[in-house]
Amino acid sequence: MALAGEAKLQVVARNQTHKTDTGSPEVQIALLSARILELTEHFKTHKKDHSSRRGLLILVAKRRRMLTYLKTNSPERYKNILVKLSIRH
Repeated sequence: MALAGEAKLQVVARNQTHKTDTGSPEVQIALLSARILELTEHFKTHKKDHSSRRGLLILVAKRRRMLTYLKTNSPERYKNILVKLSIRH
């Protein structure tokens, strides 16, 4: 269950560092976060959907690895993305 085209473009536009940026860690983390939020809403009505729950866990782990990468290489960008996406209060 991927993001719709328009929603994905909006997420990319809000988080890109320059005009043609689509692959920076900030953009990738924001896209993963949007998919995670979408799946958590899905589970409120479909509690027994275990195959999608496994996909959610994979997405959360991938986002965690990307955040760790950003934290070690650029702590300032790491702090900015956490505040922007309101992750880890």
